[in-house]
Amino acid sequence: MAESALSKFKDEVAQNPATDRLKEELRNYLQARAQHAVTGIGHKLGDSVGKLGDGAGAGGMAGSLAKGGQALSEGKSPAKAAMSVGASQLKDKVKGLFGKGGKAGGGGKSKSVTVVEDIDVGVPVREAYDQWTQFQEFSTFAKGVVSVEKADDTSSNWKVKVAKSTRSWKANVTEQIPDERITWTTEGAKGTVKGVVTFHALTEDLTRVLLVLDYFPKGLFEKTGNIWRAQGRRARLDLKLFRKFLMMRGEATDGWRGEIRDGEVVVEHEDAVEEEERAREAEAAEDDEGGPEQELEDEPVDEQDDEDSEDSEDSEQADAPDEGDEEAGELEDEEPEEAEEEDEQLARR
Repeated sequence: MAESALSKFKDEVAQNPATDRLKEELRNYLQARAQHAVTGIGHKLGDSVGKLGDGAGAGGMAGSLAKGGQALSEGKSPAKAAMSVGASQLKDKVKGLFGKGGKAGGGGKSKSVTVVEDIDVGVPVREAYDQWTQFQEFSTFAKGVVSVEKADDTSSNWKVKVAKSTRSWKANVTEQIPDERITWTTEGAKGTVKGVVTFHALTEDLTRVLLVLDYFPKGLFEKTGNIWRAQGRRARLDLKLFRKFLMMRGEATDGWRGEIRDGEVVVEHEDAVEEEERAREAEAAEDDEGGPEQELEDEPVDEQDDEDSEDSEDSEQADAPDEGDEEAGELEDEEPEEAEEEDEQLARR
């Protein structure tokens, strides 16, 4: 019953001439609003183009409106033209926030990001240092590192995946002191980095790794990531992955023991290894020589003990009575007794 009444009402509304008139008025209203919007954009574009022609305004808004006018001239819809204007304005605001390097009106040089992170690794300091020198191993545990190719003892080429793109840069070691510190710089199209990592022995089997990075982003994506401190979170995560990789192994995969000063190798790896071996051999020889010397020092004490024992034996022998003396004393005691018995026998007779 209710459904039949609703159907009847719909038919009456559809057949009513007022319904067709209402549809026509709504269509005319929408067309008028669209024409008004296009006319407003046209006036703004005309003013902006006039300012650009007179040289009075070359700001971000003028450039954005010019892009919108170009979109309209290419036959795009007013909505797409307005979107292009908004996107251009957003990009200009982001650039204004971070600066444009050394360009005029760009706000000066790009700001740097300082990252300071540390982590304790349960291995001796030598193992932690040696593993860090194996840059080509970073791709096996560090997040986003695609590959690392070591060109020579001081330089290496890195490829890192950021979002859906790949970044490449060249790293140069400026200072490297075994078991103490490594300092480096990197140069890439999207930024530069100055870094230093130091190694501190807390105990015999516990090492603290301290990482300090000074990052100068260049690209828009990198500068946007600067807001959220994405670089600091990445460094923190990579340190944890480094600790996991090294502690699961228990020892370094290998190590470079050379020394670098001012970007130049001053001690080759082979020479450093030979020097360490000679130092270990000399230390072992000193330990071996220390044993006989201690025995020689102990020998006079043993001789003195022997002399003391001999003196004590002599004194005991001197204090003890001789067997011959004891026998003589017994004979002397027996002689008076025998003489008394003889005297008694003579008196009886």
